[in-house]
Amino acid sequence: MEINRDRIETLYEGKFLKCFDLQYAEGKHYYEATRRDRNDLVVRKTGAEFREMLPDAVTIAVVLHLPGNETRLLMSYEYRYPVGQFLLSPVAGLLDPEDRLSSHPLEEAAVREIREETGIEMKETDRITVLNPCAFSTPGMTDESNAFLLAEITLDSLDGLNQEGATGSEQFDGFELLDREHALKIFRSGRDDHGNFFSLATWMVLSIFLQENA
Repeated sequence: MEINRDRIETLYEGKFLKCFDLQYAEGKHYYEATRRDRNDLVVRKTGAEFREMLPDAVTIAVVLHLPGNETRLLMSYEYRYPVGQFLLSPVAGLLDPEDRLSSHPLEEAAVREIREETGIEMKETDRITVLNPCAFSTPGMTDESNAFLLAEITLDSLDGLNQEGATGSEQFDGFELLDREHALKIFRSGRDDHGNFFSLATWMVLSIFLQENA
């Protein structure tokens, strides 16, 4: 079964969110929420285009190597409007148009997001690795996609850590610096230290950290 690409109708089109009616048979409809414009919908891509597409966003497991041979996973509490809560969250953000023009768009976006959300400027001696170039978050409802990356950063101190680079609707409420034991507790319970649930992206970043520090 394939979506009839000539029968995709726009139901709502805003600056940040759009909704489309995907007709997959006569009188049969499927509804999709997306960040993408009509001509850039994932469902409209050929197989080759699909396999080469860039994701909407990057999500980064930021691992800090600190004095005293201490290793910590850096996460924050970010306000998520659809659930009305500050959720334990990894560093993440959308690819900018400038990122997409780069020869390494995922890494470029990740370095920028780390700087904006943590105040950390990555050095040449630090390392950033693409772990998954494109993963769909909720493909039953949306074509939203994320790349997952690992950033390993060596710091002499935490003095420069800040959330002053928040832009637009972004709101943050402090950091969490998790050692392996703390990360494992949150991973296994499915709740942060306040007893709140968190996103699949957080769950994935916790698992990356735990695997890297097994």
